[in-house]
Amino acid sequence: MDYRYLKAFLYTAEYASFSKAAEQLKIAQSAVSRQIKLLEESLDEELIMRSSKKVLLTNKGKELFLVAKQFDEMTSDIFQKEDKRALKIGILNGLLKNWFTPYLTKYCKKYSRELLIHIEDQPQLKAGIEDGRYDITFSTDNLQSELVSSLKLFHEKLVLISRDEIDLDNLHLYRWVVFSDGDNLYKISKKPSESIITVDSIDTILSLVKSNLGIAVVPDHVLKKSENLRTYNLKTLPNSDIYMTTLNYKQMPAHINEMTSIITSK
Repeated sequence: MDYRYLKAFLYTAEYASFSKAAEQLKIAQSAVSRQIKLLEESLDEELIMRSSKKVLLTNKGKELFLVAKQFDEMTSDIFQKEDKRALKIGILNGLLKNWFTPYLTKYCKKYSRELLIHIEDQPQLKAGIEDGRYDITFSTDNLQSELVSSLKLFHEKLVLISRDEIDLDNLHLYRWVVFSDGDNLYKISKKPSESIITVDSIDTILSLVKSNLGIAVVPDHVLKKSENLRTYNLKTLPNSDIYMTTLNYKQMPAHINEMTSIITSK
C-alpha cells in the first residue's frame, strides 16, 4: 500500500472534500481522486461513494479512516519533534459550564496548545468520537469497543426545575425548555408539550426558567444556591455517570495524554 494513496484518502475523508484534500497535499484534485482509486483497487474495496455534492464513506471506508487517522497521528508523534496539533474536545453543555472549567484553567496554565471545544448532545458526541472528529469526549455514554474506551469520572444527578410550583403528573401542560429532541423531559412525561423552546446553552435554559417561560431538566451541579428556582428530584429521572472517552491507542498521543492526565490527576 502506497502511503501517498492512504494520505489522499485520509484528507479526503477528514474534510469530506477532494478539493480541500488537494489543497492540503498541494497536488491537483484529479491526482487525489486517482490516488484514492488506486488505493481502492489495491484493497479491492470501495472506500468512497462519489457524489457531485458531497463525499460519503462506505462502511469499510469509515473503518479504514479511523485506523488510518490513528496511524497518521502515531507517525507524526514519531517523526515530529514538536507536536503542535490542536486538541479536539466534544462535551455536553452542562459539563462545560461548570465541571470542566477548573480543569480547563489548569490545562491552559500548563500548556499553550490550541483547543477546539464543541458542545454536542449525546448522539453527536458518540458519533464524533467513533468517526475520529474528536480526540476526547465528555458525556454520559459508557462506550467500550475495539475502537474506543470510556473512563468513569463522577456521578451526575438530574433534577426538574421550575420557577413556580407545578403539577408533576401533567408536565405536558407546561412549556418545555430543552437542549435537543433527546432531552429527558420527553422521557419522563407521558405526553409531549405543545409549546417547546429548544436552545443550545445551559445558561439560556436557566435564564428562561428563571423568567417563568418554562420548565427544564438540568444537572444539579449547574444550579447555585442563590437561584430562586424550585427543584424536583424525580425517580423517573436517570442518575447519570459521566465518562471521558478516547480512541483506543496502544500509546496515547501527547496532545491527548496532556488533557487526560490533567483530568485524572488528584
